[in-house]
Amino acid sequence: MTGTIIDLRNADLTLGEGAARVHVLKKIDLTIGQGEAVGIVGPSGSGKSTLLMVLAGLERLDSGTLTVDGTALHDLGEDRLAAFRGRRIGIVFQSFHLIPNMTALENVAVPLELANHPDAFALAERELKAVGLGERLHHYPGQLSGGEQQRVAVARALAPNPAVLIADEPTGNLDSETGRRIADLLFQKQAERKMTLLLVTHDPSLAARCGRQVVMRSGRIDVPERLAAELELQA
Repeated sequence: MTGTIIDLRNADLTLGEGAARVHVLKKIDLTIGQGEAVGIVGPSGSGKSTLLMVLAGLERLDSGTLTVDGTALHDLGEDRLAAFRGRRIGIVFQSFHLIPNMTALENVAVPLELANHPDAFALAERELKAVGLGERLHHYPGQLSGGEQQRVAVARALAPNPAVLIADEPTGNLDSETGRRIADLLFQKQAERKMTLLLVTHDPSLAARCGRQVVMRSGRIDVPERLAAELELQA
């Protein structure tokens, strides 16, 4: 690991309106090194998925700064932010988010085409073969198993060769064995490509595979000293 790829400072975010208004992130600072695998964990409602969406450039901060791969995302307009995200940040969701009337090949290639990537379909085919779907290129999502659909989503995220791979509960909709294989795939590709991997999960065994864990609680990052004290009290 060399250098800093994500630098989040004094990040504050409130979502909702009126009585539904919730202070989700509260003055968070977070630095992540290039090539790190970081698990973001914590109880439901702690803000971990929102933090991930901020780091992915999918949610705007109310205040604070975010620099990813040397670019200040808080300074970018929507078009430039979307273009940056398409080039440098790969995202894998729990629910796959594949387009049902497009084949596996099209699901991976079309975002590349929209980003004006040369040889989009050739690259998409290569990525699908790399995740073990070389025989399923022309199948539609409805013709694929859950694990195969998630492999398509992983191939789509990896295709632009992003600097940062972000995964939000990527095994949450899968049985334990299929989930393990998807986790193996994510960590394999992260190591091969020396990417930074950010992973939100409720699965302690999956989080433990990361080099570092960031624990969210009530919109803040828990400090190690407080966690240690809580664990000691529970022992």
